[in-house]
Amino acid sequence: MSATSPVIERGTAASRIAGVGVLAITVLLAVAPQFLSAGAVDRMTALFIYVILAAMWNALAGFGGLVSVGQQVFFGLGAYFAIRLANAGLNPFVSLFISAVIVGTVSWPISLFMLRLRNGEFAIGMWVIAALTHLLVNLDRLIQGETGTSLISLNVYDASTRRITIYWLALASMTALLAVLFGLLRGSTGAAIRAIRDNEDAAASIGVRVTGTKRLLFVLAAFGIGVAGALWLATAITFQPKTYFSVQWTAYMIFMVLVGGIGTFEGAILGALLFFLIETWFGGAGVWYLIGLGATALVFSLLLPRGLWGTLEERFGWRLLSVGYRVRLPVNASDTTGVTASPEQITTSREKA
Repeated sequence: MSATSPVIERGTAASRIAGVGVLAITVLLAVAPQFLSAGAVDRMTALFIYVILAAMWNALAGFGGLVSVGQQVFFGLGAYFAIRLANAGLNPFVSLFISAVIVGTVSWPISLFMLRLRNGEFAIGMWVIAALTHLLVNLDRLIQGETGTSLISLNVYDASTRRITIYWLALASMTALLAVLFGLLRGSTGAAIRAIRDNEDAAASIGVRVTGTKRLLFVLAAFGIGVAGALWLATAITFQPKTYFSVQWTAYMIFMVLVGGIGTFEGAILGALLFFLIETWFGGAGVWYLIGLGATALVFSLLLPRGLWGTLEERFGWRLLSVGYRVRLPVNASDTTGVTASPEQITTSREKA
């Protein structure tokens, strides 16, 4: 390679250090229940679920361009199928993940007609699917309409064992889903996903399997959100359709992604952490808490449209969990020292793969 050839980077020293840091943090989180109070374990479990929700919605909308306001359908179905399976005699912990598999399976036929819609039609269409599913679940005699029911089979376990088991399941689920999503976005499928988002017709013209790629992303997001719904049921025990099929869950997903940084892998995680902190500190403020969330989202949309991480990435070039690449150009054609360009001459990888 000549001195004037561009240098393509898949990672940096910072990203490699971040990878080690992520591993260390995961190990610490795995042993944390031994040192945390019962309330702290429950709150950390909620944080893991929020990260799953944010990452799945960001994958669908931020990377895939499929903006949905009806993802609560998969959250609710994850809880509903867990209730159904446990009532049929399956171990309640096993039922949590079998229900997510069922949600992913159900999402496939839904995608057959929903992915024919684009932009606003897709977004509203998903909301309609969620509303119809909510009504259908209410017809189930086990659920008793909006009265709901409970995952009573979990009561055979003592509170401490149940709490720690759910914590570990939530941590394992979050870690596995983030790893799968990272690998998917970093590979050729990730390049196809972003190409479809940027220009679907152009992507198809160069051989990208548009429908198949979108369906893969749609099913993965549904499965992940189904896992989150089932885990939330395990922490709450009770199931009321109006709670689990509420559009507020999608609103929370959108808030986390917009604040953290849509279309960035790190942004969804950061947004979930910020939402968790806001909820922990101000969640008891009632309606003012919801007003505050809306105002915060509006401020970020106006002043930081790329979110916190997107702004930091753009301003300082931070790349910790990059799913793309960066091209470095020599300062000038006569440069033979290998000196790279200034930040202004670097094309970053947020949109490239």
